[in-house]
Amino acid sequence: MAEVERTIGTPDLDDEAAAPAEPPRGRRRVMALFLVAMVAYLLDLGTKMLVVARLEHHEPIQVLGDWLRFVAVRNPGAAFGMGEAFTVIFTCIAATVIVVIIRLARKLYSLPWAIALGLLLGGALGNLTDRIFRSPGVFEGAVVDFIAPAHFAVFNLADSAIVCGGFLIVILSFRGLDPDGTVHKD
Repeated sequence: MAEVERTIGTPDLDDEAAAPAEPPRGRRRVMALFLVAMVAYLLDLGTKMLVVARLEHHEPIQVLGDWLRFVAVRNPGAAFGMGEAFTVIFTCIAATVIVVIIRLARKLYSLPWAIALGLLLGGALGNLTDRIFRSPGVFEGAVVDFIAPAHFAVFNLADSAIVCGGFLIVILSFRGLDPDGTVHKD
């Protein structure tokens, strides 16, 4: 039978297994997710290290007059400084988000979803790192915030990544694109 297949050009299963194949689309999307997460995380971590080293205990830096300034703020709570007594709960929520994204990555076949989830993952890791390693203690650490627009809350790049990722997820959901790459019409 193998002789006939070779004669008429039918590929043998062993030949397919031996041929180097490019990574499946899902694997590339997962790699994109982790690449976006790593970039978001490293940018957040780097800016926070810079803020702590150069800006903490110093005067704020005026970036755009009164519209935007950089000021070092330690935030033990959630967005807008709310929930300062629940730092441990926010730590658990961030850890849960990370686990859910990693589990969802196995079924990921959409590049836009990979980018959105990568932003969420990178942002969650950035703020979780602060919660674990910054004072006053493990799982109670205050997040370093520094971007202070006029008449708005002070935030950091991790917060920006989370908001952008969430916004992208809303857009993808409204457009009917699922993480597995399928499109549904509702």
